[in-house]
Amino acid sequence: MTNESGILSFGAYVPRLRLARKAIAAANAWFNPGLRALAKGERAMANWDEDAVTMSVEAARDCLAGFDRGTVAAVTLASTTHPFDDRQNSGILANALNLRPALRVLDVAGSPRAGTSALAAAFAAASGSAEPALVAAGEHRLAKAASTQEMQYGDGAAAVLIGGGQPLARLLGTHSETVDFVPQFRAHDRAYDYAWEERWIRDEGYLKIVPRTLAALFKATGMEPGAVTHLCLPCTLPRVTLAVAKRAGIAESAVRDNLAAVCGDTGAAHPLLMLVHALEDANPGDTVLLASFAEGCDALLFQVTDEIKKFPARRGVKGSLARRNEETTYGKLLAFNDSVQLERGMRAEVDKGTPLSVLYRNREMITGLVGGRCRACGTVQYPRGRYCVNPGCNALDSQDDQPFAELAATVKSYTADSLTYSPDPPAYYGMIDFNGGGRMMIDFTDVDEGKLEVGTPMRMMFRIKDYDAVRGFVRYFWKAAPA
Repeated sequence: MTNESGILSFGAYVPRLRLARKAIAAANAWFNPGLRALAKGERAMANWDEDAVTMSVEAARDCLAGFDRGTVAAVTLASTTHPFDDRQNSGILANALNLRPALRVLDVAGSPRAGTSALAAAFAAASGSAEPALVAAGEHRLAKAASTQEMQYGDGAAAVLIGGGQPLARLLGTHSETVDFVPQFRAHDRAYDYAWEERWIRDEGYLKIVPRTLAALFKATGMEPGAVTHLCLPCTLPRVTLAVAKRAGIAESAVRDNLAAVCGDTGAAHPLLMLVHALEDANPGDTVLLASFAEGCDALLFQVTDEIKKFPARRGVKGSLARRNEETTYGKLLAFNDSVQLERGMRAEVDKGTPLSVLYRNREMITGLVGGRCRACGTVQYPRGRYCVNPGCNALDSQDDQPFAELAATVKSYTADSLTYSPDPPAYYGMIDFNGGGRMMIDFTDVDEGKLEVGTPMRMMFRIKDYDAVRGFVRYFWKAAPA
């Protein structure tokens, strides 16, 4: 890309549920009392209806706020926990965002470096292009009960829009090294990561491979290490990032907080999450160094421009962290991740098969939440139909597309149903009125007991509707959540 290419926008999403690590340690102290040493802070915990795709949709919506989505020419989604092995997860993301069909999409996986590798590849692929590209990363990793990983992991997503013109942060250069150094791995038929010994990872991995990669980047760009203002390097090992910075000649004050105390390590999404967090604090002229380590190292160097001061506020990392709800029930983490088999009862014994032909025909309505607006009278309706629902109009074939996902709404009526099956009872659902017209009967999510009432402001969120355990299919749809 040209020298003026860089980051045009950014966004992030961290699930609102935060599980106190002391709850994990207390529940497993009988087996692994050593977990008490890690029982500080909290980890972000995905709701039962969230995964790498749904969280990436939320991060991308945050990123694209105020931008013309019709200009996006490419979408890349990075994760080591894509819900589908044989279906383009990035295609689901693009459809949920109502992006144009003439689009390049790509899934990137296979390493915690997937997020930075996707970003570096997107910059290389977009060289000379005037059209922006979206890079998102989301992660929802499982961990064995009573494990260190269960304490350290967190769920979340981040997204950046890259392109030319007047970026918020200009790309100065990239450098990558690929070494088959395996700090941890997960085979294709396994649910959990297997990690090797920490001292070896630290001494032979982080402290040798990362400084070497950063030195090569500094040499290629002519940047002095001491000029780095923000160093974003995810690492769960204590004080290792500080040691890397010292070896690379970077000031200790430049090392960014890795969000361990308030979020946890979000895998492939974490480098981008830290990048977004840094850009939220950055000033014009700051230099941001983004790096990630796993089977080698990626490093990208950015310089923040004056455009950062004009960038409209959005939820980002700080807003997502502020939107929190403390969860103290460790059993929910196990249940939401299917780590324990609950007795769900006969009401859960329903065939949840999805007719793929119907999903395709109605993809804009289901995945994109697109309804209709009557050209004759202006009535808004969902779903879109051949006839206008206004009894005073009933015009035929008068519907133009009306996206609903970004419209604010309020609760018209609701029910908290303890009889129907829900992975997190009771099941909340009801009628919502959209600002500007239109109403919908829909499931609610992220509801706190006793805090929902008629008139509560709501926003739409892309979530899992059902799991089809028989066929292994995830059915997505939109739900309403308190704004």
